[in-house]
Amino acid sequence: MGKGMGRWPKVDLDSGVEDATLLILEWLGEQGIGAMIRVDAERLHEGRPAWTFAASGGPLPPMRADGASAAECMSRALSRLREAGVAVPF
Repeated sequence: MGKGMGRWPKVDLDSGVEDATLLILEWLGEQGIGAMIRVDAERLHEGRPAWTFAASGGPLPPMRADGASAAECMSRALSRLREAGVAVPF
C-alpha cells in the first residue's frame, strides 16, 4: 500500500516480472533478505488472491504482498520493496 492511502500500488502486468522472479529472489538472498513466493490452493479455490510474496531480514522489516497472479504479486512486491528502500535491479 502506498503511504497509508489505502490503495494497492500500480502494477505492470506486462513487465515480465514473473520471468525474473527466481533471479529477484536470489538477489534478495545475496542482500541478506530472506524471501519467498507461494500459491495458496485454498485461496485460489475461494476466488481470493492466491499468490503471496513475503520477505524480511537485512535492511528490510517484514513485508508481504498478495496478488491474483504471480506477475501481479511480484509487481506489488517490487513496488513495496522500493518504497522500503531496497533498490531491486529489475
